Amino acid sequence: MRNKNSIFLSCKFIITCVFLSIVLVSCKKRSVTVSDYSGWTTYAGSKDGIRYSSNEQINTDNVSRLAVAWTYCSGDKDTNNHTQIQCNPIMVDGILYGTTPRVKLFALNAATGLQKWIFDPALEDSSARKNPASFFKVCRGVTFWQDEKGENRRIIYGVGSKAYAINVADGKPVTSFGHNGYIELTENIDREAGTYNPYISNTTPGIIYKDLIIIGMRVSEEADAAPGTIRAFDVKTGKLRWQFHTIPHPGEKGYETWPDKDAWKKLGAANCWAGMSLDEKRGIVYVPTGSVGGDFYGGIRKGQNLYANSLLALDALTGKYIWHFQTVHHDLWDRDLPANPNLVTVTHKGKQIDAVAQISKHGFVFLFDRTNGNPLFPIEEKSFPESDLPGEEAWPTQPIPALPEPFARQSFGPGDITDRSPEAHREMLERFQKVKYREMFTPPSKESSWIFPGYDGGGEWGGAAVDPASAILYINSTELPWILTMVDKVKGDMSTLKGIGEMNYGKYCIACHGPERKGNGSSFPSLVEIGKKFNDEQIMNLLGSGRNMMPAFKQIAESDKKALVAFLLKSSSGNLHTKGGPALTRESASESKNPEQKHSILDDVPYTMTGYNRFLDKEGYPGIKPPWGTLNAVDLNSGKLLWKVPLGEYPELTAKGIPITGTECYGGSLVTKGGLVFIAASKDGKMHAFDKKSGKLLWEAQLPVPGYATPASYAINGKQYVVIACGGGKIGSKSGDQYIAFALPDK
Repeated sequence: MRNKNSIFLSCKFIITCVFLSIVLVSCKKRSVTVSDYSGWTTYAGSKDGIRYSSNEQINTDNVSRLAVAWTYCSGDKDTNNHTQIQCNPIMVDGILYGTTPRVKLFALNAATGLQKWIFDPALEDSSARKNPASFFKVCRGVTFWQDEKGENRRIIYGVGSKAYAINVADGKPVTSFGHNGYIELTENIDREAGTYNPYISNTTPGIIYKDLIIIGMRVSEEADAAPGTIRAFDVKTGKLRWQFHTIPHPGEKGYETWPDKDAWKKLGAANCWAGMSLDEKRGIVYVPTGSVGGDFYGGIRKGQNLYANSLLALDALTGKYIWHFQTVHHDLWDRDLPANPNLVTVTHKGKQIDAVAQISKHGFVFLFDRTNGNPLFPIEEKSFPESDLPGEEAWPTQPIPALPEPFARQSFGPGDITDRSPEAHREMLERFQKVKYREMFTPPSKESSWIFPGYDGGGEWGGAAVDPASAILYINSTELPWILTMVDKVKGDMSTLKGIGEMNYGKYCIACHGPERKGNGSSFPSLVEIGKKFNDEQIMNLLGSGRNMMPAFKQIAESDKKALVAFLLKSSSGNLHTKGGPALTRESASESKNPEQKHSILDDVPYTMTGYNRFLDKEGYPGIKPPWGTLNAVDLNSGKLLWKVPLGEYPELTAKGIPITGTECYGGSLVTKGGLVFIAASKDGKMHAFDKKSGKLLWEAQLPVPGYATPASYAINGKQYVVIACGGGKIGSKSGDQYIAFALPDK
């Protein structure tokens, strides 16, 4: 009996040990998962793009004690030029990496903010001395890579059309990478030179898979845009490893959907400017794309326009197609997919499903099984109006998800007109009545239609945050109507200098700066008195290089640029001198031809829009009832909108007793295990912390200028930090050059 008991006890002991081992391994695995989110080593925090931090030192109980831990100033701001910082910095091994308004790359002690080194790309470019303003570019983040031994470590980041590889040890270019330290993204484009606008900019960082960096790019918004090909480069050498054509070539999947079989030779864009996400275990990269150029007239690009406005799943190692879903067919409304998707595991119909969630500018969340692209909730193809523009063939249906519930209002009618004051209501109602078309997805028209939510939201490039424990998505939204009006393209009198310049203005500039050259806010400044700010040579340089959100116009013949400058400066006398070239006369402008400049597809576009026109009253407030900016929580398990709160305020309106309205917002949110959603983004220039369960505002701090960026969070030596870039510059805000870190005070 004693022997049997001993055997029993021994077996019980063994079974107990095995059980405990399983539990310990399971716990260890969970701790590894959590620790993966304790740093901020990539753009959006992690390769799954969820903007989540597992740090919980800062929590709902103590967030009210949060204070500035350090401030870093780069000295790069230029208020006159409305410079910006849209960068979401990363932290690796105690070093914070980010960029300045002049896209200098810095390395800071992440605990103190003290600078370790700084790399200035302008010192590598001789043209910068001629045109320093050309180095005010948009850079939303950087990418870190190291080899298996951790000996070869570098940052790869975009400066316009260049992607630099910088040694993290000393801030110097890695000379073995590409062209002595950089790759030129205008190279290796599968199109005949001269058939497209060569403007390309690497605004949002690429993503690393093994020894590859997969990169998207911003291109022109017009019909002559460069192809938006997705490319992967060898992270060690910079050599091209694979590419995926977003406008399919003959023999490629999707090519058969294009009525014009030469579309791939003529059309461009369908690009990924918003960033990507990676399922590293499966080796799948998820790529959101924008529209085919140009944005508002599609008569030259008939059909659905694959793979524009699509979420693409590609084999990260080879670039091979796996699946796609197109969120807008034949886009006529600039409904690019605006941010990287979020990879999250949801509970759906009682099962755990690895999903991918994609936010959109029109306020929808599209949710798919990430392995096969099957929608988790029904998506209905609904009918919408036909176009009244001759030559346009709008697609008859658009996909509308039944769930998740929209995070932005979907309609705008007379009952939604502002009631801030009787005078404002009358003014805006009168303007509202002049816009004929009010239904979502009404094609652009000469009689005007509403873009709502506006061109810049619902969702935008700041992206969404997701709590992986609950599968709740947090997304900020701007709810501001914009007016879209089409007009016939300007046909200038080619026998006069003014006519040539006017024609070029209508061809290249009117969409952003408007028919009267008055612009719209700081993003599209007025050109009416541009001669008081710039001389002819400076304007010529800007046309060649671009600045901030303005693209470069390298494809325009020199004589046409000069005629355009003459038109802007009202130099109709017939002479314009620029350094390094002869005087421009109407004869030389009309007769001079660029030998490499071929027929442009722009010549085939009969209409243009009259500019990006926000629906604002005379005092600058939105003409719609609040909220004007919101923070939202969406349960991806059930598809239900859990809560919505205003984000930001106009202090002068609050002082009058008007409930907090929210403001336009740019930048995204960060969610933490500590129960908080951190976000700046609002026009009032505040950093906020909300309770992630209820949406209650728990803490806020005034920033020196608005933080139009997404915050990052990490821990060093047991201390949690939250960092935000304060660049301002957008929507009339003052510009800045600071990064500010918040932490709990030492006891």
